Amino acid sequence: MSNLPSNAHVSTHPCLQAKLSQLRSASTSSKDVQSLVHEISLMIGYEALAKGLTSQTKGTVQDKSPLGYEYQTVSTSPTNISVVPILRSGLSMVPAISSLLPIPAPIHHLGLYRERSTLQPVEYYNNLPYHQPTSANPSASGPAELAIIVDPIIATGATACAAIDTLKDWGVKRIILCAVLATEEGLRQACDEWPEGVEVWVGGCDKEVDAKGMIKPGLGDIGDRLYLTIGK
Repeated sequence: MSNLPSNAHVSTHPCLQAKLSQLRSASTSSKDVQSLVHEISLMIGYEALAKGLTSQTKGTVQDKSPLGYEYQTVSTSPTNISVVPILRSGLSMVPAISSLLPIPAPIHHLGLYRERSTLQPVEYYNNLPYHQPTSANPSASGPAELAIIVDPIIATGATACAAIDTLKDWGVKRIILCAVLATEEGLRQACDEWPEGVEVWVGGCDKEVDAKGMIKPGLGDIGDRLYLTIGK
């Protein structure tokens, strides 16, 4: 996949690839689908945040170890981070990504679905805090310095691009997009939407989608598999 953009990152971790293979199987139960998505999300997030964050010492602030020795405390930068799951299946990745961050991060949900005939994204929910802090309302939350979008699937890339545009309009400085599986074209589309501001990290990459916009061989409808709504 040498023709992918430089801001596209496809994991080659052997354990992740083995778990992805298990996740592909139609015989994998909903409970195991949930566990595998969580585990894969941890591995993707670990790789993404290793590149997307930096460590810094807290000036002269020191603490003591259980043996009484002083040490300099370390934090991550930036500290103003938001996690943005794409409803509904993006919710399955939130616990893993949140657990990697050393301090709690606000979670702002985006509801997007693909219109059946055009496969274009339609936004039906958005709880980004667009109000800026003011003297009258100092608790208002402005845009995050870093937004972490989580969505298990990047198929055509249209939903990912819509989410990137929404967050860019909100005023974020950088975006990390984490997904379990993408197509080559979907990954390329997401990376090209804002090349200087977006890094996309995925667990695996398939060639293409079918006529219904589903990835081949893919994971099926991951939302239905996660939440036992197959055949609804």
